[in-house]
Amino acid sequence: MEIDLSSYRLVRFLQFAIASVAFVGLVTRNVGVLINGSFALGVTFLPGVLKRDYRLSLSPTLTLWITVAVFLHAIGMLGLYDEVWWWDHLTHLLSATLVAGVGYATARAFDEHSDAVYFPPRFMFVYALLFTLAAGVIWEVLEFTARASAGFIGVKPVLIQYGLSDTILDLIFDAAGAVLVALFGTTLLAETVETLLARLSRERD
Repeated sequence: MEIDLSSYRLVRFLQFAIASVAFVGLVTRNVGVLINGSFALGVTFLPGVLKRDYRLSLSPTLTLWITVAVFLHAIGMLGLYDEVWWWDHLTHLLSATLVAGVGYATARAFDEHSDAVYFPPRFMFVYALLFTLAAGVIWEVLEFTARASAGFIGVKPVLIQYGLSDTILDLIFDAAGAVLVALFGTTLLAETVETLLARLSRERD
């Protein structure tokens, strides 16, 4: 219970910090900071919504993991993306682990739920990698579109994109995040897999 309580308090602190980032964006009329901060804050409430509406309970560690990832992205919009060269790589790595975790947990739950589906370990490794890279490509397209649209309209971009070399590096760190989940995420995601499996069982019954 101490670990759960500590995680809960840390999540609440990070939510307050993210809300502060959004408030800074509002006061300074920085649309990028405001939108990213507001979006990040909304994501932190996703575990609670999943538990309330879909009875999908995420572990305290996974909830904290999600909150830390969006917190680092939100404060990065205050200037860290420009001033700290490795900040973008760090946020991409953490975000990629989340995306890979979602893909891995969902596929594993279907694998254990249905006798007609079997995903061998090697397939799961490749699947997590490709799933994450596909999401990464979509994100890079969104970043490029947001930057181009902002330049056309004459406002600051909501998402930051620095060019082709930056895109390639982003995808490399996305792949690294997927590999980390494929190699070490089994234990951390076990509770999430069981929750998804229970949900699938209830729907079948």
